[in-house]
Amino acid sequence: MSKQTIRFACQSCGYVSPRWTGRCPECGEWNSFVEELTEEHHGKSGAQKSSSAIEIVPLSKVEVTEGKRLPTGIEEFDRVLGGGLMPGSVILVAGDPGVGKSTLMMQLARSEKLGRILYVTGEESRAQVRVRAQRLGIKDLDRLFVLAETNLDAIEKAVSEFNPPVLVVDSIQTVYHPDIMSAPGSVSQVRECAAKLAQLAKVSGTAAFIVGHVTKDGTAAGPKVLEHIVDAVLQLEGERHYAFRILRANKNRFGSTNEIGIFEMHETGLVEVENPSEIFLSERSYGSSGSTVTATIEGTRPILLEVQALVTPTGYSVPQRTATGLDYRRLSIILAVVEKRMGIKLGAFDVFLNIAGGVRIDEPAVDLAAAISVISSYRDIPVDSGTLVIGEVGLAGEVRSVSQIERRVQEAAKLGFKRAIVPHANFSTVSQGKGSKARLDIEVIEVQKLSEAVNHLI
Repeated sequence: MSKQTIRFACQSCGYVSPRWTGRCPECGEWNSFVEELTEEHHGKSGAQKSSSAIEIVPLSKVEVTEGKRLPTGIEEFDRVLGGGLMPGSVILVAGDPGVGKSTLMMQLARSEKLGRILYVTGEESRAQVRVRAQRLGIKDLDRLFVLAETNLDAIEKAVSEFNPPVLVVDSIQTVYHPDIMSAPGSVSQVRECAAKLAQLAKVSGTAAFIVGHVTKDGTAAGPKVLEHIVDAVLQLEGERHYAFRILRANKNRFGSTNEIGIFEMHETGLVEVENPSEIFLSERSYGSSGSTVTATIEGTRPILLEVQALVTPTGYSVPQRTATGLDYRRLSIILAVVEKRMGIKLGAFDVFLNIAGGVRIDEPAVDLAAAISVISSYRDIPVDSGTLVIGEVGLAGEVRSVSQIERRVQEAAKLGFKRAIVPHANFSTVSQGKGSKARLDIEVIEVQKLSEAVNHLI
């Protein structure tokens, strides 16, 4: 016997409640509960007994078979995946609407080594998919097979009969399971459909890409619900008004989560950025106050970025504090240190900080560059454009060491920088290690306090 019941599920985290509530007790989101109709089965038989024999073996007896990775033809994509696409893996590609997820999936058809690709589209028609493929310049359309279907049973049947090496489902919010009463895009539908697709990929050996949308209002189930089901979670980030896109691996069972891929959006699709430092610094203004160049590490790649600051008298009772590309709380700490240790009163000034290029930085190695940019704009004195500034700023005004300092200085030397301001604890590493001053033709200056860096630069 079966009985239909009504429950309410949070569309942000999947928390289930027997009644509607305004705020989710699990994730704290407001107005995220949606009514779902479920079916409960009751009977005397209870749970079915497993017919397969249980086999317990020691770990030393387990055979390891390392699958051969398939190159996608996109080097930045392969870098994030860990060297290529693993057969039988399930990869969630998440991002905001319009950021380029479908474009990136379509560009997989350019790689002949992937073989046939089954592209399941639930949002576009076959004609729209072909128009997009032609716009992206994909020549071999015979290897790209399109299935316009949202029924999960039909998709499973097609995959079983066609047996493609690569499967793309665009998007998981449009796929529905006919046995589940809730609407497509709900937490129940998204979770169940993703679990079925993951099981299908493991059995058939097909590498599956699942595209997941992240809506701003939170009415559709986000990829947080799917993270424990898939093997890898790739996040495609990018501002609407910038051409650059960054692909990050938030989870990866077959590779590192520290690597990123950098792309630039063009009319012909996403183009790989081979030298991101040169691109991000190409429009840098020289001789302007409030501009400092720093180096960050994304995975194994050093990237040089411009930190811009604007300090101007405020017209409000409470001064504005705005940070783009940097954590707002980190900016508040930096400004507090500048006021306390440098004696600069910023209470009557608005402070705006921006990481040029639309890149977001989370590591503290950019603290010193941010502080120098703020002081430079406050005093309206430009910083030497040929100097690289690296270091974490402590609450006592000290400049603390950072990791992989040699690679950061090497990248600056390659781009023609003449000086590098580094923490005192890192000075011996840079001078005696791979990035020696004589070898790289760059002057390395050590600083212990924020005031010392200010004296050298401003």
